[in-house]
Amino acid sequence: MPTDLLALADLGAECAERIGMARIAKAAFDGQDLKPMWAVLLGKLLDGTATPGEGLDLALVAQLIGEKSSGLAIQHDVLQAQQLYRVAGNSAPPRLRVLALAASTDMGSNTPIEFLLEDTDIELMLLYVVPGAELPSPLPAHDVAIVIASDSEDCQHALHEIDAVAARWPRPLLNPPERVWHLDRDKLHALLAGIDGLSIPATVPLERERLLDVADERESIEDVDGALGFPIIIRPRGSHAGVGLEKVEEPIELSLYLDERDEQEFFVSRFVDYASEDGQFRKYRIVFVDGVAYACHMAIARRWDIWYLNAGMAASESKRLEEATFMQTFDIGFGRRHRSVLAAIAERIGLDYFIIDCAETKDGALLVFEADNTAVVHNMDPPDVFPYKPPQMRRIFTAFADMIAKRAAAAAAEQAA
Repeated sequence: MPTDLLALADLGAECAERIGMARIAKAAFDGQDLKPMWAVLLGKLLDGTATPGEGLDLALVAQLIGEKSSGLAIQHDVLQAQQLYRVAGNSAPPRLRVLALAASTDMGSNTPIEFLLEDTDIELMLLYVVPGAELPSPLPAHDVAIVIASDSEDCQHALHEIDAVAARWPRPLLNPPERVWHLDRDKLHALLAGIDGLSIPATVPLERERLLDVADERESIEDVDGALGFPIIIRPRGSHAGVGLEKVEEPIELSLYLDERDEQEFFVSRFVDYASEDGQFRKYRIVFVDGVAYACHMAIARRWDIWYLNAGMAASESKRLEEATFMQTFDIGFGRRHRSVLAAIAERIGLDYFIIDCAETKDGALLVFEADNTAVVHNMDPPDVFPYKPPQMRRIFTAFADMIAKRAAAAAAEQAA
């Protein structure tokens, strides 16, 4: 690794411009047909006139229209030649510059930081840490760096490369790899275990052969691990966004599940029934910025496997009213009820920015499903349907920008001293 790696220089000319995720994802979210954009960018790629930024935008569009494998192949090729990008934003001179350290992975495995810094006077550069390409030497000048790669398998190279130089990084480095690694499902349980008022079932990694023994009743699930017992929640190890996630009630259902999957490793945990008295399930997303918890959203449905998009929030005025109340009274309601638990979570996880998805158990404990640094926090919902959301999202975005400014000021004061 070059000895002058951690020097800084203005590499503006080497920073490729791109539209970026926030604008393209918003177009998709609003129902805009991305096929014309895909066709134009693909044409430029095929005739050799596409810039690296256009190539990376094309890779994102491909994923959004369902062409994930093509998008990742394009992204891989583009990143071999160009690792540094700047997201097109405000034309005014930036107040601060943030360098986001990303991995070459799918669009859901890096923190979607563009949403957090959209419409600010903070310039965002993205540096992709990819196999076969060294970090730029010197690094692009910046005020604060932040690791946006996740703990997923395809981000491990990037995390290891960053971790190797993290102690010598010339500017504040937020969300260091050593903390991101603790977010994997089986590690998270060990990290948070013992917090009073918190419930987090153990997540047990199991290989396919061991599960087949349980499915064929050659071994009981309790004998495999004392923390388990039917019904269980199972998913392929490394899966995200509910891919392969199912509740399994008994061995025969486990056998049917395994017949439909070809993965060799799985995460298994016991199922906790967190339905409220009205029979509906309520799932909350909480954002932590600089140790402070903020309400992000609340999903309500009659199914345990809730995601915001399958909860029908836009179609139910009563659900939206409850979500608005959750947000507007968070500091004196949900946040106050679980104040000590949320504080303990923030301290143990120790990241500058992260998210938890959680619920409340029947006895009032905070039930944590997962924690990560890559869940989408956005302001794309239509304000005529969700008028309570923009103020709350702006509050989160302001807190994030203030954290960046605080870290930069502290570093500048330390250098001056």
